[in-house]
Amino acid sequence: MDYGRINIFTGHFGSGKTETALNFAVALLNKGHKTYLADMDIVNPYFRSADAKERMENLGMKVIAPVYANTNVDVPALPAEVNKVFENKELVAVLDIGGDDLGARAVATYRKKILNEDYRHFFVVNVKRPLTETVEGIIRYVNDIETTSGVKVTGLVNNTNLMQFTTINDIMEGNEIIQKAAHQLNIPVSFHCIMEDLLTGVETEQKNSALSQHFLEKEKEIILPMIKYIGNMWGV
Repeated sequence: MDYGRINIFTGHFGSGKTETALNFAVALLNKGHKTYLADMDIVNPYFRSADAKERMENLGMKVIAPVYANTNVDVPALPAEVNKVFENKELVAVLDIGGDDLGARAVATYRKKILNEDYRHFFVVNVKRPLTETVEGIIRYVNDIETTSGVKVTGLVNNTNLMQFTTINDIMEGNEIIQKAAHQLNIPVSFHCIMEDLLTGVETEQKNSALSQHFLEKEKEIILPMIKYIGNMWGV
């Protein structure tokens, strides 16, 4: 699966970018990387990667969070500690950014440093959510994020889901739409997010269908097996 030293996750509200960022960070950790997770969501005080801080740190990950996370402070402030992810070239970092172009302002703050790095900017898409259910909607949001952040999106992430009701067919249908958007944007679909229980056979009938089996085999190198760390797949 493709990754850089700096890995940025943006997306429309409800795309599931936080759970995606958490699972991606764990995958990097499991590869043996010294991994930092920076919660840079200055928009949404709920369903934040900081909510999984203790669990992540127990795995051996370093978590950086705004000072208002898990407090009653109303105005967030990005901690100076974020600079460490740019200064220490021995680590890899995952930056969980707030939803939409408003959240992307946090990326703009570090734009010059990011552009000097080996970075990936992943835009997470759930086509079952309003406003990103079409090719045009996805492209519009990507353009807004890029304009605000000043950092090009390098790949789309297929996180199509209906929470516990998700089937492989849903993911495949989402892929068709996201692939068309990716083609027009001239970037790849970097990976697919699929819950572990779905991959291991909870949806046996779906998994055993010839079409879904072919999809899973064809895309296996870019599938990110997912588990829930916070909330539900729908809202984070």
